Amino acid sequence: MRKSTSKWLSSLVVAGAFMAGVATASAEPIKIAIANFGEHPQLNASIAGFKKALAENGFVEGKDVVYSESNTSFDASLVPQMIAKLQAEHPKLMYTVTTPVSQIAKKALAGSGIPIVFTAVTDPVAAKLVPSWDSGDVGITGSSDLQDISAILTFTKKLLPNAKRIGVPYNPGEANDVALIDKVKAAAPAAGLEVVPVGVDNVNDIQQRIASLAGKADVIYTPASNLLQPAIPAVAAAARQAQIPIVNSDDAAVRNGVVPASFAVNYIQVGENAGKIAAQILKGADPKTIKPSVPAYKDHAPLINKAVLKAFGAEVPASLADCNCFTK
Repeated sequence: MRKSTSKWLSSLVVAGAFMAGVATASAEPIKIAIANFGEHPQLNASIAGFKKALAENGFVEGKDVVYSESNTSFDASLVPQMIAKLQAEHPKLMYTVTTPVSQIAKKALAGSGIPIVFTAVTDPVAAKLVPSWDSGDVGITGSSDLQDISAILTFTKKLLPNAKRIGVPYNPGEANDVALIDKVKAAAPAAGLEVVPVGVDNVNDIQQRIASLAGKADVIYTPASNLLQPAIPAVAAAARQAQIPIVNSDDAAVRNGVVPASFAVNYIQVGENAGKIAAQILKGADPKTIKPSVPAYKDHAPLINKAVLKAFGAEVPASLADCNCFTK
């Protein structure tokens, strides 16, 4: 009787230990890989927003999920290596930041079973990440940072009412930039503006290409380009020398006194949109059934630096005197 009881107790202990091991295993945090192109305020904000939205949807960092982050300092040649390294860690999901990273990740992870949620992609359809704005693709969907181009041009015209020609530098080798140029061209006539595009495919050419807009453009709009935004001080220096005011797609450059004005998407919100999508996928949703998200108009905001605007040869018009959109 005692031996039987002893065996019974031993069995309970073993069973209990086994169940505890199962519980511990099931409680292991989900691993999410974050593949970023490089350190930049907009891209970093999209990562912060992504984590915030996941936490709000029940995936708390350190408890429910852990993140493995990597970037290539904007070196496109290193992206395949970064994706391979993150894939080898067997994440439950990969968050890809920018178009070039997302395009490479889509090819590299095809058939791997690792879903991709992209962000900071202006036109995922043009970039061939998804087949349309109404659905994701096999194993991939995400959030666009597509700006309201009509609103940007309306603000630009209010800021510089006498402007007739808008210069738009862009990288011909980046799908985001090319897609945006087409959208600016389509929206410009309604704002009374003529578009003067200028291709910049190398940071070393920025000064020369921006200088070429002297006498050809009255204002410059700099898009959320992976080539131009990290080099915005060089763009601004050349534009200032030519006395052509800039309206930028990133407000950090306005706050830092680099460019006169911006009409920008809130990249925290762009990241949050992606985080909400990731939460759906982690809970079992098929990425193909989730259409890419687009920032709403309310997710945009203007910002003006009066002192910098004056240094670029312009003044704040009376129509914007009470806009409550000035930085100190």
